[in-house]
Amino acid sequence: MFRFALLAAGLISSAGAHAQMSVPAAQPLAPAAVPMVNIGTITRPSVLVADLAEVKQALAQPGTVLLDVRTPAEFAAGHLSGAQNVDFRAPDFAQRMALLDPKKRYVLYCASGNRSGKAAVLLQEKGFQKVLNAGGFQALKEGGLPAQ
Repeated sequence: MFRFALLAAGLISSAGAHAQMSVPAAQPLAPAAVPMVNIGTITRPSVLVADLAEVKQALAQPGTVLLDVRTPAEFAAGHLSGAQNVDFRAPDFAQRMALLDPKKRYVLYCASGNRSGKAAVLLQEKGFQKVLNAGGFQALKEGGLPAQ
C-alpha cells in the first residue's frame, strides 16, 4: 500500500512539473496527398420492369422486336418465341445495338430484368424512343408468353 501511495505521489508531482513546461505552438502541417478510396459503387440508371399486360400489348403491335439480352447459353436453354439473342455482356454489344432501327419498338428481357433494364437505358441514350423492359424470362414464361 505504501508503494502505491509513493507511486501515485510521484505521478502527481510529475504531472505538475509537465504542466509548468512551455510547449511550442503546433505548426500547421503541409497538406498531404489523400488517396482516393472507392467506398461504394455507382450504378447506371435502369428502366423499370413493365407489367405483364403492358408487355403483352407491346408484343401485339406489328413490327415490335423482341430482344433477349441474356448469354447465348441462357438463350439456348430456353427463350421466348420470336426473340433475337443479343448478349448484353458481349464485347460487341454496343456495335450490335447500333445496327438496330431506332424507329422500331423494342421489348427487352433477360433473366431478372437487370440486364434488360441497363440495355434499355443504352438504347434510349442512343435516341430509341420505344423501348420496354419486360423483365425476367421465367416470369414472362409463367405469365403465358410462348417459349421454346
